Amino acid sequence: MSTLARRPQLLRWLFVAPALLYMAAFFGYPLLRNVLMSFQHYTPTTYFTGEAPFNGLANWRAVFADPLFTEALWHTALFTAGSLLGQFTIGLALAVFFSRRFRLSGVVRAVLLLPWLVPMVVSAVVWRRILDQEHGVLNTALQALGLSDGGVPWLSSPSVALLSAVLVNIWIGIPFNMVILYGGLQEIPRELHEAAALDGASPWRAFRSVTLPMLRPVITVVLVLGFMSTVKILDLILALTAGGPADATQTLGTVTYQLSFLRLDFGQGAVVGNALVLISAVFAVLYLRANRADFGQGK
Repeated sequence: MSTLARRPQLLRWLFVAPALLYMAAFFGYPLLRNVLMSFQHYTPTTYFTGEAPFNGLANWRAVFADPLFTEALWHTALFTAGSLLGQFTIGLALAVFFSRRFRLSGVVRAVLLLPWLVPMVVSAVVWRRILDQEHGVLNTALQALGLSDGGVPWLSSPSVALLSAVLVNIWIGIPFNMVILYGGLQEIPRELHEAAALDGASPWRAFRSVTLPMLRPVITVVLVLGFMSTVKILDLILALTAGGPADATQTLGTVTYQLSFLRLDFGQGAVVGNALVLISAVFAVLYLRANRADFGQGK
């Protein structure tokens, strides 16, 4: 290969090199260190002595043998599935609603974006006050309407706390789903809906046969990105329930935090962190394969 023929290829690599260096430094190296740490006895003294003895699979066995890990895995699955279902369903309904323009629709959409713009910790603190059993606004309203006598223990009951966390996360995630799905709806040609109407299709039939298939690539993006941000959520749970009561809202994110920064067992914390990375990687692969399939169908 001549020098002139190699020059375009070299230029392409030069343009890509900064991104590769950035990924290697800020993603690749921490991920590699986390994997190595999960096979070491890594404690606070390691930061002073530099010694982190290799202990094989001891950290992995300890984590998988802990009943809390199994509970946290189950809670993470319920929290993620419930959040995604609620966020997507309500977000899609609002996107369809706002696709029909009306007076002040832009103002209403802007107001609905506020939960997404507010920091998650602030949202969690506000909702913790709202859901307070004795002085919360929600229980006060329910009692005024005669729907509750002593107040619902939204955050203090093990059987209700996880549901409360899911509802709060749904409220936070609705705007993201609405905005992305609304943008996808705007890209669907109106001629397709007009043709469906001329063929006698009902609005629901047109939605199932025209809107949803055309919206499939956007739905894939929304669900996968929503999953990857929800499965590792930490700040919301910590500010809302701190994993309680009675570990009822412990997730893989909170367990990682407790093992690493409360028990100061960084090796076991790295194990749970690696489990989160692995779960996210599986869904990232599914996302890429789904996008590739959609791209192939688009061709």
